[in-house]
Amino acid sequence: MRNLAKSSAPVLSLAFVAGLAFWAYPEAGAPARQIGIVLGWIGCGMLLASLFLVLREPRLATLLGGLENMYGWHHRLGMAAYVALLAHPLLLAAASLPKSPREAWLLLSPFSESWPVWTGWLSLILLMAGLGVTFATRLRYLIRRPIHAALGLAVSIGLVHLLLLGIDEPVAPILLASFALLAWRLLREDWGVGASPYVVRSVARVSPNAVEVSLAPLGDPIAAEPGQFALVAFQSGRRFKGCREFHPFTVSSNDGAAGFRIAVKALGDCTRRIQSIEPGVPARVEGAFGDFLADPAPAPQYWIAGGIGITPFMALLRSGRLKRPTTLIYLYRSESDALFVDELHTIAANQSNVRLLHRATGDDPIDPADVLPVGEAIANGEFWLCGPPPMIDAFARFLRGRGIANRRMHFEDFGPL
Repeated sequence: MRNLAKSSAPVLSLAFVAGLAFWAYPEAGAPARQIGIVLGWIGCGMLLASLFLVLREPRLATLLGGLENMYGWHHRLGMAAYVALLAHPLLLAAASLPKSPREAWLLLSPFSESWPVWTGWLSLILLMAGLGVTFATRLRYLIRRPIHAALGLAVSIGLVHLLLLGIDEPVAPILLASFALLAWRLLREDWGVGASPYVVRSVARVSPNAVEVSLAPLGDPIAAEPGQFALVAFQSGRRFKGCREFHPFTVSSNDGAAGFRIAVKALGDCTRRIQSIEPGVPARVEGAFGDFLADPAPAPQYWIAGGIGITPFMALLRSGRLKRPTTLIYLYRSESDALFVDELHTIAANQSNVRLLHRATGDDPIDPADVLPVGEAIANGEFWLCGPPPMIDAFARFLRGRGIANRRMHFEDFGPL
């Protein structure tokens, strides 16, 4: 069922794009012009689909295979749309060149006196800027985010470009739909109108650079299961200045009607600020999202966690719902980076089906053969990996080399160890 859900986002998106391309295919004209027109509609369709895939609605995310899956296809469709829309004016100009070099030049020139051409190029430039900052990882989030949001404006101006060309159907209703999507995302999600109100109940220091924040609902609590994450925006308190931005945090404990807990490691500007958060700070919460740790197979469980990647496993361990033999392998760079180690020892001592292995790895990459058992034990296991991508890649390669099928490996990528 989860695999079917993960395939629905690309299937629905590509079906919508194919429908637009089929509707717009011109019956006559030079081949370059025909292809250019179709690529323009394909690019437009991909942008609209990518805009739809950034809606952070829990039910929609469940239907489309999870928020991470939706965001992944959002980026893929955006890149493909840029290539298609860049080729669109080039092919139109190439089709006009044999008949009228001047007309071909005006299609590509910023000095054209045609509003349709101006709006088309403006849309493409905004698209280029919005996609460009995706790769500018060193640029501060507060700068990258509004520039990336230019993609929504690029879609709207691109649709205005079509209206100025005299194409009213189906552009007018699509333009209204795109404005509705942008307004929904801006008001309900970015501004938190649709988020649930919470308040910080308590804060516990779990390592020198990480805290566990307990959040209590001020209304109906969100339904958060172990392995899921929530988007949380902390506001300002008496002595705490909140970031007011929604960031994803994995649930480290579900406390039922009393709320839930998240572990926050100091990795960026906002998470460093959260290290000094205090009880009483209001927060807005969206979620919960994700299906990591859902539906475990009836087999021995091997959990491999790196650094802050221990949090989803903590939520399931604290729930006391383990029914199968479970080996938890917890890796961290140094003792100061280890979270919940004392509590993990207590849980392992009180639950006979839990075996705990933990190790400080230092700066050297870990060799999976040093921590994983060999033989029948590993051959019959189910593997859950959560941590930084290099660690996950190393263990995935090792497991595949031991004949473990991909369907028996489940991943959740986290930040640096």
